[in-house]
This record gives sequence, structure tokens and C-alpha cells, in this order.
Amino acid sequence: MTAETSASGATAPRPAHRPTERTFHGDTVVDPYEWLRDKTDPEVIAHLEAENAYADARTAHLDDLRTALVEEFVGHTQETDLSVPVRRDDWWYISRTTAGHDYPAFTRVAEHPDLPRGEGGVPAIEPGVLLEGEQVLLDAQAEAAGAEFYSLGGLVHSPDHSLLAYAVDTTGDERFTICVKDLVTGEIIDQAVTGAGYGLAFSADQQWLFYARVDEAWRQHQIWRHRIGAPAGTDELVIEESDERFMIGFDRSRDGSTLVIQAGSTTTTEAWLLDLNRPTSAPVPAGGRHTGVDYEVEHAGDRLLIVHNDGAPSFALAQAPLTPSTDPSSWEELLVAAEGERLLTVEAFASFVALELRSGGLATVRLIPRRADGSLDLAAARDITHGGDLDTVELDMNPGWEQELVRYQLTSLLTPPTVAQTDISGDRTTVLRRTPVPNFDPELYVERREWARAADGTAIPLSIASRREVAADGTAPGYLYGYGSYEISNDPAFAPTRLSLLDRGVVIAIAHVRGGGEMGRDWYEQGKLLTKKNTFSDFVAAAEHLVSTGAVAPDRLSAEGRSAGGLLMGAVANLAPERFRAIIAGVPFVDTLTTILDPSLPLTVGEWEEWGNPVDDPEVYRYMREYTPYENVRETEYPAIFAATSLNDTRVFFVEPAKWVARLRETVTSDQEERPILFRCEMVAGHGGRSGRYRKWEKRAEELAWLLDQLGATELIG
Repeated sequence: MTAETSASGATAPRPAHRPTERTFHGDTVVDPYEWLRDKTDPEVIAHLEAENAYADARTAHLDDLRTALVEEFVGHTQETDLSVPVRRDDWWYISRTTAGHDYPAFTRVAEHPDLPRGEGGVPAIEPGVLLEGEQVLLDAQAEAAGAEFYSLGGLVHSPDHSLLAYAVDTTGDERFTICVKDLVTGEIIDQAVTGAGYGLAFSADQQWLFYARVDEAWRQHQIWRHRIGAPAGTDELVIEESDERFMIGFDRSRDGSTLVIQAGSTTTTEAWLLDLNRPTSAPVPAGGRHTGVDYEVEHAGDRLLIVHNDGAPSFALAQAPLTPSTDPSSWEELLVAAEGERLLTVEAFASFVALELRSGGLATVRLIPRRADGSLDLAAARDITHGGDLDTVELDMNPGWEQELVRYQLTSLLTPPTVAQTDISGDRTTVLRRTPVPNFDPELYVERREWARAADGTAIPLSIASRREVAADGTAPGYLYGYGSYEISNDPAFAPTRLSLLDRGVVIAIAHVRGGGEMGRDWYEQGKLLTKKNTFSDFVAAAEHLVSTGAVAPDRLSAEGRSAGGLLMGAVANLAPERFRAIIAGVPFVDTLTTILDPSLPLTVGEWEEWGNPVDDPEVYRYMREYTPYENVRETEYPAIFAATSLNDTRVFFVEPAKWVARLRETVTSDQEERPILFRCEMVAGHGGRSGRYRKWEKRAEELAWLLDQLGATELIG
């Protein structure tokens, strides 16, 4: 039996070798598969379709399991459901889901004394039943009719609530058409702007709509204003970011007065303010640009609040006057992160501020009252805590400037998202909604925090969950998830699809490896640039911890990572292939060096502050050459691998896993009948894969059915 043909008779695609050479710093690399990059080439499309057919054939025996998994996902979901209503001026805004529908409907109802009330004074609303006077603003299911892919990139109402602006992507390339709807007549009054990026905001007089544009490298580099009803050709450029390391975006201040514009690279920020009452005015500086100074500006009505790292590695909270300034020395320091903390962002309200931070490796929120003069009463601050070892607390939707209660969301691996609200004292804390999870008994499961020991002695946190009856006797199947880049924290959160793993005896763990932000800014710094390999060795240490403690069997441990987490998967497959039985690599960044060497590709120049610049720096080139997965596949036994991508992914091109899979198949010595290497490419989708919840569930069922089959864990244990 060769690697090419399975017992079913399916033949693995073998793309032709068409060598191209790459030479940097005296090192020449011959790449036989770079030709697969051109998605306009019919041969490339034919190859991708052949890969999909091969994946179909090699997983056909799992049809019944896939069907069962989808039924379980649906069975753990209240299909006809709704969000907690959100108060915006005199309206309550709601999103509703309906059984059988992939996409939600967005509705609203006017505030009036006769509304039925639930906890916390929020309107009491039933799933599937509109209140009297409730208006459907946008039915995404109807809008998506006939589209293979549909995604909203923004949804905002005008200041007087008479207009709705929303952005639509029907290909997955994250370039949007902007629609403006008259909520009185129900008519679409503007669809002039196409190819937009993320971000929408109305001017105070709602005559103008602000939006962003991306360049050829998909870098969001311009902010524009569009007069509603006018041709896009008459739009006006507000500001342009010419430095390729920076992307630019914006948000509307909570009091509606100001457009806060921020450009940022990985290490440096610059901010401006634009008066929305004078929408054609020019933005004014709000901090300037200073290399290495990373900050975020929040308009707080009578002052600015700034979370920054100027002289504060774990960040500090400062305030500054509203007058234009490019000098951080004008910032008045209010609060510096304590040891073990990382300040993240601040949201301002008329009577208090909410500061999001990390403490002890977990996300939480600190509430700080404002005095009558608008200053912050730091002595009266309090943190929102719930006491669980794996509790994640984050701010929820809080659009009201004058509101006296703040909403937040609590979750963990075994706690479904729970929306609550509290006042500054904590005396009025109310749970507004616990996400209903049918057929779920939390008493059947346990969750815990453990610590692995990295090679350099660093303690690596793991979040772990399992069925209560699963013993740590070294026999259980295991699943380890990781990410570890961009200071993104992979916090414990509930996912109904994981119940299907837990109920088959799989021990689930998240490795909070360096390169992420779980343990603060220094945690991130220790897993980027010339310390990036720590991310990979930390993950292997986490895997070894699960085995050495008896939590999982040494031959039944699987792993998953997506995007930069897909790089992690490729790297650990090369570093410790014997440690993993099977790996899922979603939209994996596995041809890392090729991408970071090409400044013309999307995001590359901006990524140099994350990975280093291998074009100009031979040390960075050498270091990346040592870990880039595609170029380091070894002739040894590997785990089974399932790589998944999308043809229209702008962030990680489909060619990366296409090349990687081809090299794996021709290099590894594994029995590929027992440990197959599969590749799935969605032909109309982007970085997030399929759109629509049912189609996403079908995709997830395919991946998990394959994984459970590889682990020998296809049967329910309870």
C-alpha cells in the first residue's frame, strides 16, 4: 500500500513538480509547488477539486458519525432564540434566530411603559414571538437567499434611528458592499460603496457615512466619508495611512460626538479625533506617533482616557485634555498595572469607566466611578469576579452614555455564556440571561487549571475539561488546542460542539502558550520574533504534561490550531511528531517564510514586527528557516493530518496548506492508510470558513468525525 492509494481505491492527488528558486542571504530554496498559488489557473482549481474528492472518499465511512454529530450540535442549541435586548436611546435592539435558518434577523421595539419586563427591567421577550410593534430591521436569512456565502461586516443605526447601514460580503474575501436602508420606508437608499473594509459610522446629522478602504495587499489604509445618496465617485478621503506596517480603523465615541481614528502596527499607535458635528472637518491629533508607544484612546466626554505602554510595559491608564496634541508627556497617569496584570482597554460612561484587564491569567473587568467633575475615583474601584478558576469576564454591549449599569459576559469551558449587569457598587447585580443549552448537565463534567513545565522552566497554564467519570489512568483520548500569536488570549469559553468530544470520553485542554496574551505583555514578548520557538516548545510541554499526569493516553492525543495556530500545528508536527496521533490545521499559516519574504502579499510588511524581517535581516531569515513548517517536513512518522482552508481567504492564502500537504505526502514515512493526510478547500469562503450556522456545523462535524475516528473514540460513553 503506497501513500497514493487507499483501501477504498481513492488516489491522493499528486501535483506536478514545477521548480522555482528563492534566494536570500546566500540560501537557495527550490520549491516544487509554488505554482499552486495562482487560483485563476484551471490546473490549480482542478487540483483543489481533486483534493476535495479525495477527502470525500477517505471520510465516506464516517457519514453516519457526521450525521450524529450535527444532530448533537443541534440538540445542544436552542435553535429559535434571541439576544438580550440592548437599549439604545428610546429603542431596544434585538437579534433573533429561527430553527432552520442559518442567519439571524435583527429587530427593534420602542421603549414604552407597557412593555413586559424581565430581570433588570429588560423587556421580557419570547423566542419566535415578536412583541407588539417590534420591527424587523434586517432579515439576514432572506438577504442571503441564493448566496453560497454571506457575512455581515458591520451593522449600525443613524443617530436618530431612521437609517440602518450594513456591510455585506458574499465571497469571503472580506471586502464589503455597504447598504443604507431607510427604516421608515424599508427601502435601500444607497448601495454605492463597494470593496470597503471594516467600520461604519454616521455623522451627527446623518448626511455622511464614514467607512474604510483596503489596498491591494488587503491593508486597511484609508478612511473615507460618503454623502448618503451620492455616487461613490464623489466620496472624500478623510485620512490615509501610507506606512505599510500600519492599518487604520475608527469607532464612534459613546456620546456620539467624535470619530476616534487609530492607526496601528504591532508595536506603535497613532490616534486622531474628528468632530462628528462638523463631519467635513479634518481630524486632529490625539497623541501622535512615537516608535514603540502602543496606546488606545477613549473619548470620555470632557477628557480623553488612554491605555498605553509609555514607560509601563504592562500598560497604564492615563487622562489627557481634548485639545489636539502629539505629545504623550501631556498624559496624566492615573493607574499602572500591578504585578501579574495587563491593562487592555477602557470604556467611558458619564458616571463611571470600565477597564478591561488580565489578572492572574484570566480576563476581568474593573469598574471605576467618576466624580461630579468627571475625574476618576480610583479608591472606589472594584473588579467583577465570580470565583471560578477558569472564569472569563468580558464587557458585553453597552452603548448608552448615560447608563448607570454595565453589562458583562461570563463564560468558562463548562459555563455557557451568561449576560449579567451590575452597578458600580455591586449592589444591583442581575443575571439577565444564561444561554440555554438543551441536553446539557454541567454536573456530568469537571474543569480545572493545571500548569505544564516548559524546557526553560516556565510554567505554562492549561485549561482542562472532561467527563467526571474519566479517570486519569493514562487511557483516555485527548484534544489539545493552541494559538499563541499577536498577544491574542485564547481564554476558556463554552462551545456546544465540544460536548460531543467530552461525551465520547475525550479530555479537552487549551494550552495558553507564549506568544499569546494570557499571562500579560511579557508572555507575548517571549513568543514572537527571535523567541517564537517558545510557542512551539510550550505546546509540546503541555502535551507531555497531559501524558505524564495520566490525563490522556500517549498514543491517543490529538491537537488543533487555526491560522497562526495552524503554524503552531505545522511546527509541532515537525518538532514532536511522535507526541500526536492526529492534527487538525485550519487555514494554517504553514508556508510562513515564503509569505513573510514577499512584501507584495497581504499583511506581510505589517507582520514584520511580529515575526521579524527576513528580507533584510539574515538572523531572522535563519531563525524562521528553522521553524517554517513547509520547509522542515521530515522523513519520519507523522500524525494523521486534516488541513482545511478556503479559496478566497485573504489572510492565509490557500496555497500554503496546498503546498504543505503535497510535501507531507511525499516525505513522511507514516502509513498513510492508517494515518491519512487530507486537505479540504472551501471553494466559496474566506478565513472563517463556511458561513451560516448549519453549514458551519456540517463542516465542524466533518473535522471532528475524522478526529474521533483517529482517536478510536467514536462511541458515546454516557
